Amino acid sequence: MTHPLIDQFRFTRTEWLRGLDGVQEDDASRHFGPMNSIGWIVGHLTWHEQRYWLERAQSIVLFPELNQRFAYGSAMSTPSLKEMSDLWRTVTLTADPYLDGLTAETMLTDLMLNGQPIGQSVGSALRRITYHYW
Repeated sequence: MTHPLIDQFRFTRTEWLRGLDGVQEDDASRHFGPMNSIGWIVGHLTWHEQRYWLERAQSIVLFPELNQRFAYGSAMSTPSLKEMSDLWRTVTLTADPYLDGLTAETMLTDLMLNGQPIGQSVGSALRRITYHYW
């Protein structure tokens, strides 16, 4: 049985996708002042998903370019919404089996980076990334 927080996280993802439904490529590439484009925001959330659930939880990096193009503080850019949505789907589908296996106990364990604990629990990361979707 999937942990209830994972069910809630998946609901957050689906609501976020619902908000993107019907957004056209032209609209997704617009910048309003210093605000990033929707395409960039999708890339940024993809970076978060890969960072927590693949890289830190499982030492998997599917798309290294996400770490340069969409990390916090990276330069403003205007990636394709379709391209970023495709990457997001690949990353989230790859992460889902890991998320399905989480328990109340494993939510308390530290995420790792280069074999070292980062001082952030899996549950804390889950709350953080859920916040980013909103």
